[in-house]
Amino acid sequence: MRLTRIFQNTHTPMALLKFHRNFDQHKLNLQQVLAYKGGQLSCIWCQMGGIGGYLTSIMLRNSVGRLVVRRLYVSAPKSMTIGLIPGDGIGKEVIPAGKRVLEKLSGKHGLKFDFIDLQAGWGTFQETGRALPQETVQVLKNQCQGALFGAVQSPTTKVEGYSSPIVALRKELGLFANVRPVKSVEGTKDRPVDMVIVRENTEDLYIKLEKTYVDEATGTRVAEATKRISEVATRKIATIALDIALQRLKTNGHATLTVTHKSNVLSQSDGLFREICKDVYESNKDKYGQVAYNEQIVDSMVYRMFREPECFDVVVAPNLYGDILSDGAAALVGSLGVVPSANVGPEIVIGEPCHGSAPDIAGKGISNPIATIRSTGLMLQFLGHNEPAQDIYRAVDANLREDKIKTPDLGGNSTTQQVVDDILSKL
Repeated sequence: MRLTRIFQNTHTPMALLKFHRNFDQHKLNLQQVLAYKGGQLSCIWCQMGGIGGYLTSIMLRNSVGRLVVRRLYVSAPKSMTIGLIPGDGIGKEVIPAGKRVLEKLSGKHGLKFDFIDLQAGWGTFQETGRALPQETVQVLKNQCQGALFGAVQSPTTKVEGYSSPIVALRKELGLFANVRPVKSVEGTKDRPVDMVIVRENTEDLYIKLEKTYVDEATGTRVAEATKRISEVATRKIATIALDIALQRLKTNGHATLTVTHKSNVLSQSDGLFREICKDVYESNKDKYGQVAYNEQIVDSMVYRMFREPECFDVVVAPNLYGDILSDGAAALVGSLGVVPSANVGPEIVIGEPCHGSAPDIAGKGISNPIATIRSTGLMLQFLGHNEPAQDIYRAVDANLREDKIKTPDLGGNSTTQQVVDDILSKL
């Protein structure tokens, strides 16, 4: 099994994912990717495992016959290129915090990070006419395993040529899942909350198919937007949500998936989302059978989330509901400034704090860096580096538990840099 040895000895998870993607396209010359002197091969079956999307088994067909490779144990890459996209407002203050954390971790865990500064946002649009320069997209596609995205300031009225760069990035890079853990810290006054909101990241109303026209009957304007829910995207988001629930089952001893929808009104679109999520669960009972399965209509979900947040574990939702729920859930743990997220795709993970650009405090040095620091940990976790990620979470939790060095949004008077310094000291 020469191929097995090559996989085990030379390939990182991200390289394996690129390898798998090329097989899907039936265009891979193995000699180019593995320095393996075979011919053309195609993928006829594979299995992904783990929340980071590791390729665990694959069946290949070549000109001679079939070759099966099973149970690939591959270590995460020790050397990574990370794109830094501050964006606008306080994004320029919090992204350097993520960079400092990665630099500190590199010494402890033997990791090596190369950083590339990239542009996106409203300021970039005003300078160049593009909110998301093509150079940024290409660098992320071709050079980066991960990235940190700050925040962007979007105009409140239509501006010709402008569209949200993070929404565009999700589409360009296939970042199909937005994963947002919302967790209180033991020993603090916050209510006990420990949930993960998994949001489908590419569809729903966020496909931005909108139009405005004049209604002939009334002579007034009407605006319409298309809501898209597809079986393919829903299967992907349901699968990663169940995989996350499975990981939490191993850690916590229990796990529940709650599917959020409005199918009582939107029977076609949300009805399809609900149907496919249930099918993914029911069709894989051998794998997910120990995960409890629930459904919740979105309006009652909001009510219950604030009344009894301890009842929820992993929540999966279409794009719009997931966006609203995850921002709202931040109120349960003190501030948007402490809630992280990861945009997860097949070849790259982008950590992104849940807060916005906050132009009212930009430049004052008082923005909360915790969401970005936690997002840095989440990015590492999805890249296969769980131990460094846990180090980050422990350091942040220690800072919050002490309740001394904190920014104004949490009731303190510390600066961004003071909070970062305190967390770094705890690493």
